[in-house]
Amino acid sequence: MIRIYNTDLSTNLTTEQQEIKKGCWINMVSPTEKEINEVCKKVNISDDFIRYSLDYEEKARIDIEDDGTILFILDVPILEKEQDSEIYSTMPVGLIVVRDDYFITVSLKKNKIIFGLERSVNKKITTYKKSRFIFQFFYENASVFLRYLKQINKETEVAENILKKTLQNRELLKLLNLEKSLVYFTTSLKSNEVVMEKTLRGKIIKLYDEDEELLEDAIIENKQAIEMSKIYSDILNGTMDAYASIISNNLNGVMKMLTSITIILAIPTLIASLWGMNVCVPWQNNPWGFAILIVAMILVTAITILWLKKRDLLS
Repeated sequence: MIRIYNTDLSTNLTTEQQEIKKGCWINMVSPTEKEINEVCKKVNISDDFIRYSLDYEEKARIDIEDDGTILFILDVPILEKEQDSEIYSTMPVGLIVVRDDYFITVSLKKNKIIFGLERSVNKKITTYKKSRFIFQFFYENASVFLRYLKQINKETEVAENILKKTLQNRELLKLLNLEKSLVYFTTSLKSNEVVMEKTLRGKIIKLYDEDEELLEDAIIENKQAIEMSKIYSDILNGTMDAYASIISNNLNGVMKMLTSITIILAIPTLIASLWGMNVCVPWQNNPWGFAILIVAMILVTAITILWLKKRDLLS
């Protein structure tokens, strides 16, 4: 899917267009081969820049061509559905500055950053101010990371409250998925930070005074997201270790109980087996022999139970 936006120089209004013209923003979401070839031909760039951005394993980086075309790749947060659960992950998005003529964004699928910029296209976006556009993307991306981190923290608290009442595999698996998501977030945020810091040094793209503050704000937001991600990850790691110990302790308690019950049940079985053998045993000719044997079984069993309780082996 391709959408084209352009800001009119006279009215300064940004509207959606049907044709590619100089100064426009070309937004490509999961483009087809035909769309890739068409855009590359019209703006005169190599299709590698677009294909790099569509590689799910591509890491955040900056690539510069001799003709002045610049590729920024950033990791953005996404929320994916897997069966009945939602998983937080990241994916690359490409920002391509084609000389000083076009601005292209390329992504594998819809994401909140591009969607948010499209919704505010008339309020925030000026397509010919490419530096500001990039910094707005940086800032919006860091803000979405922060929002997702807060959601992860809330989901962690909900799962913990459920686990306090009953240990369920579903909630434990959810905590495991959240822990994995925080690892993805931390790695991506650090990679994004390197890209933004390199951009701030001013050798990649021209920095204007009014835009430099926006880039600095984006870097601060990104650093805050990194700190939050580390804190939440440490908390979640501690929580998972604690519940692993609780599960192990509960299992030991169950095994201890089962072993004690086995010992208790073995006592009357042993006595009945001995007296049931075809040998001379006490009270075999006593009319009260069976009653005496039952009472003896009960007494020995009761003494064993008391002994196990005293040793805290039956609780």
